[in-house]
Amino acid sequence: MRLLFMTDFSEQFPYRLLRGVMRYSRESGERWAVCRMPPSFLRANGLPAVVRYAVEWKADVVIGAFEPEDNLELFRREGIVVLALDNVSLFPDVPNITADYHRMGLLAARRFEARGFREFGFVGIRGLCWSDGRLEGFREYLEKAGYAGHIHFYTREHWDSQWSYRPERLQAWLRALPKPVGLMACDDTRASFVVETCHSLGLRIPEEVAIIGVDNDEIQCEMSIPSISSIDVDLERGGYELAEMVSEMVRDPSNKGHDILLRPLDIVTRESSNIITTKDQLVHQALTIIHSNLDRKISVPDILKEVPISRRGLEERFYKATGTSIYRYIIYQRVNHFAGLLLSSKESIANLAARMDEADPKSLSRRFKELKGCTPSAYRKKNLRKL
Repeated sequence: MRLLFMTDFSEQFPYRLLRGVMRYSRESGERWAVCRMPPSFLRANGLPAVVRYAVEWKADVVIGAFEPEDNLELFRREGIVVLALDNVSLFPDVPNITADYHRMGLLAARRFEARGFREFGFVGIRGLCWSDGRLEGFREYLEKAGYAGHIHFYTREHWDSQWSYRPERLQAWLRALPKPVGLMACDDTRASFVVETCHSLGLRIPEEVAIIGVDNDEIQCEMSIPSISSIDVDLERGGYELAEMVSEMVRDPSNKGHDILLRPLDIVTRESSNIITTKDQLVHQALTIIHSNLDRKISVPDILKEVPISRRGLEERFYKATGTSIYRYIIYQRVNHFAGLLLSSKESIANLAARMDEADPKSLSRRFKELKGCTPSAYRKKNLRKL
């Protein structure tokens, strides 16, 4: 199988997809060859030149981030399977490599809310479906949670200038934001722009601006100072699935394929968002205790041993700061932590419950179903990457 892959290889996204392709190649015994083509070749020479190159190289499949006006039928006329990395919009007639963008926005919004933020920002790129989708999930969650007047959007940069940004515009927007603010960037590149701009303004990260990106590009995230928190995406599973589908499409030309949906896994927390914010120091202390003990069956009396206030007084202040009781907050955070363990480990549900200091897995499962709408086993089956 010969794959012409046209994308920006300065990022980890394509490499992680290719790891999934490689795994399929090993398991199936089907040999794959990959030719990497920079997107600049398409911009400089036009789509017909890419098609000619694909024919000359004898490509079986082409994957690329195409523009809406590109006529992808040119590939299919040559008997070449084509997949589109979604960019400006989805293509109706070819399989797209896309993702659950709405859920990504929801994950970031929910994390900031859980950490006590009451002001929220989003930095995106206008006109790109993957940025617009993440913004919509972020906005929708927060509006339903009652923060409609506390969401701030920066989407001034257009999709055709996505690899650059106007620092003076971003500076003005960041300077005007109410602080502290939990800010989602549509990807790790935009998150790094935000970090750089915050430094230029003297804004403290994460104390004044907490940041979460998307894609978990480890090089970009870890080289940033401070390191950038990011939503990890199940790219390797997606690569495996696309390789499996492409093989079937090449063998059977009548098979039109289907969209490959990349799923968000969890937020990899690094320095840029590792903070719990509230002006109430006693509530902040309680929140810190809870988040430091998610693997332990902690109770409200355990917290009161370390926070110098009456139970009634702390409950009232905690509810005012978070909108929920201490007990419900603990349950919510432990269930979310358990959900992360389900997706990152092959251990049995009983063993994972034991790791979380739960003697009765059935009790944990009941609480999980109340909050997630399904059992832990169903959640794992639906979301777990295919290792």
